[in-house]
Amino acid sequence: MKKEKLGEKYLPIGTVVMLKGGTKRVMIIGFCVTNGKDEEIYDYSGCLYPEGLLSTNEICMFNHDSIDSVFHIGLENDEEEKIFKDKLKEIAPNIEKDI
Repeated sequence: MKKEKLGEKYLPIGTVVMLKGGTKRVMIIGFCVTNGKDEEIYDYSGCLYPEGLLSTNEICMFNHDSIDSVFHIGLENDEEEKIFKDKLKEIAPNIEKDI
């Protein structure tokens, strides 16, 4: 996948993907996260699918270009999701400047 700008590429919460080199599917549970150890901001946070989030130690962080394939697209065309994505598109350029 080509590298898009931050606010243009986000898949919806609930999307299930396989990461490059992965053996277990991951469900997207959040956006623009950091691991607190460095200043890198990752596009997504996720948990194993179908297990879900069993412990905060099991959250994975990854970028859009790490996705190998998409198995299921999360809830789309939801009014709250549209409002959130619009706000994300507004703040994404500021996040990119800080990276």
